[in-house]
This record gives sequence, C-alpha cells and structure tokens, in this order.
Amino acid sequence: MELTEEHRALRDAVRGLLSGYPTRAAVEQPAGYDAGLWQRLCKEIGVAGLAVPEAFGGAGATLLEQHVVLTEWGRSLTPGPMLGCGVLATQALLRTGDTEACERLLPGICAGDRIATLVWSGDPVADGSLVGEAHQVLDAESAEILLVPTDAGLYEVDAAAPGVTVRPADVLDTTRRLATVRLDGARATKIGDGDLRPWLGDLAYVALSAEQVGAAAHAFAATHEYVQQRVQFGRPIGSFQVLQHRLAEAYLRLEAATTASWTAAEALVAGSEDAPTLAAMAKVYCSEALQAIAAEMVQMHGGLAITWEHDAHLYLRRAYADAQLFGAPAAHLDRLAATLLPT
Repeated sequence: MELTEEHRALRDAVRGLLSGYPTRAAVEQPAGYDAGLWQRLCKEIGVAGLAVPEAFGGAGATLLEQHVVLTEWGRSLTPGPMLGCGVLATQALLRTGDTEACERLLPGICAGDRIATLVWSGDPVADGSLVGEAHQVLDAESAEILLVPTDAGLYEVDAAAPGVTVRPADVLDTTRRLATVRLDGARATKIGDGDLRPWLGDLAYVALSAEQVGAAAHAFAATHEYVQQRVQFGRPIGSFQVLQHRLAEAYLRLEAATTASWTAAEALVAGSEDAPTLAAMAKVYCSEALQAIAAEMVQMHGGLAITWEHDAHLYLRRAYADAQLFGAPAAHLDRLAATLLPT
C-alpha cells in the first residue's frame, strides 16, 4: 500500500508522539494507559475523531486515516483506548444516525475527555433495561459510557449505573487490558434501531488487522536490524543463508498482510458487498502473519528475547492475544468456507 502525502504526514505525527514512549510505565497506570498522552493525541492530532464529521467535533476524514493511526498504534504497542473508543465506539454512534446522541456524546469522546466502549453481549427486556454478560471488553475499566449493540438496536448505559459490574480479566498481553462486563437489569437508553453487530464486527476485524500489521512491521524491522549486528563465528548472523530465507519469508508475510488489511479497509469505506469477506480474510491472515513474524523475532534474538527487559516477548504476547480477540482465526475460516465454497 502506497500512502498518500497526507497519510505520511499523519503517520509521522503519530509516530513522533509515540516513538520511545515508555509502554511498560503506561501499563502500570490505574487505567492501564497514560490518560495525558491519550488527551494529547486527541487534542493535537485528533486521533479519536478522524472519521467523525466536524459537526460532532471530529476531523471529517475517513476510516482510512484511522487505519494509518492504528498501524502506528500497533507498531509501538502503546496502551490506550484507540481501538475500543476511538474507532468502534465512535463509529457505532455514527452508524445509528441519531443526531442528538452524536451531538451529546461524540465531542467529548473526540477530545479525549470521555471514554466509551462496546459491550458486545446484552439483551433488552420489557422495562428498558439490559441483561447479559460480555467478555474481552476493551477499555471497560476506564469507560464512562457503555454502548451495547443488540438485534433491536444500540443502547447507551452509564458504566456507573446500578446493575453494571466490571471485572478485570487475566490477560496474556499486558499492554491491552480487557474485562468482563455483566449487565443485570442495567437501565439503558436506546439510541438507534437495527442490528449493527455485523457491520461493527467487520470494522473490528479490519481495525485490528491494522494494529497487527503495525506490530508485525516493527517486529520484522527490529529483527532485520539485530541480525546485521549480532556476530557469531566471526560474521553477522544475518549473513547465514538459513536466516536470510526465514527473513525473506517473514517479509513476504508482512507484505501480504499489509495488502489484506488495506484492501479490506478500502472495501469497508466504499461499502463494497465484498467487505465482510475481505474483513474476515484480513483477520485470519494478519493474525497468522503476526504470530509467525513475532515468533521469528524471538527466535532470531536468541536468549536476549526471552528476558523481561527486551520487548520481543511483548510482541509475541500481542500476537497470540490478538489472534483470539473478536474470534479466533479458525472461526473466521469456517465462516469463509461456508460463504465461498460450494456445498
């Protein structure tokens, strides 16, 4: 994918703020991320509102610009609510077409002053409340607003309301906090009709694939640099043919993953009928590519990579955790097989 001049400027601005940021220190924050950095990214670059119309406090760009930001987010493994709040929550609100809800909620979200997240499981009951339990919820511990997509529409729930329980989950990837959210008769406000879950699912797969491509790009670049510096038997280990072959395969995986991710993003923005298929393909391929490249990062860095001080294990953890987020690759392969293969 060849970025436009505007995309490159956006990429460089985000990379400049995230470069060298102490990821491990951010993880130790109460919210699991640095709220000051998040607000700076929102107010100086507008990362949470890139694909939000200016009327609602955004920049009026598209999901392709958010794709650029997500790639940099994955490259640095910076903890923060970009995926859950800056992409999924904002787009869920816009998708409802509810002007009042968008005017009330989106400006604060775009400015980084309020955090919203999607709770993927919940069922409305007769009195307007919600029941259900959702696992692997992004940003739930810091969210003020819970958005619950159901087959009847999108519902808004105050995260501090009675009937809402947030329980932090044990995670493999410490740079991305997840939680279980239980709704037990929580009062809810309906802000849109129709089942948004299929489209939001496709958006989640595509957005996650951008992060995966960014993480894979960093893992490959760091490994390529290291094998040129590490000397064994009097020569850089990168000169050994077997490692050259493995790096070449990793590079091809990275290029294919980048193509899959951007093709799916462009289809989603265009509203193509192929968007669901391409989104599922991006989820599968980018998950597998990041796992393979992160594993090579660990292997080629040798004993250094399995020390806590080195970042290689963080990328491997992210690879395996992301593969399960929003559905394991095997589940998406079954979906693709049912869609594409003749019965």
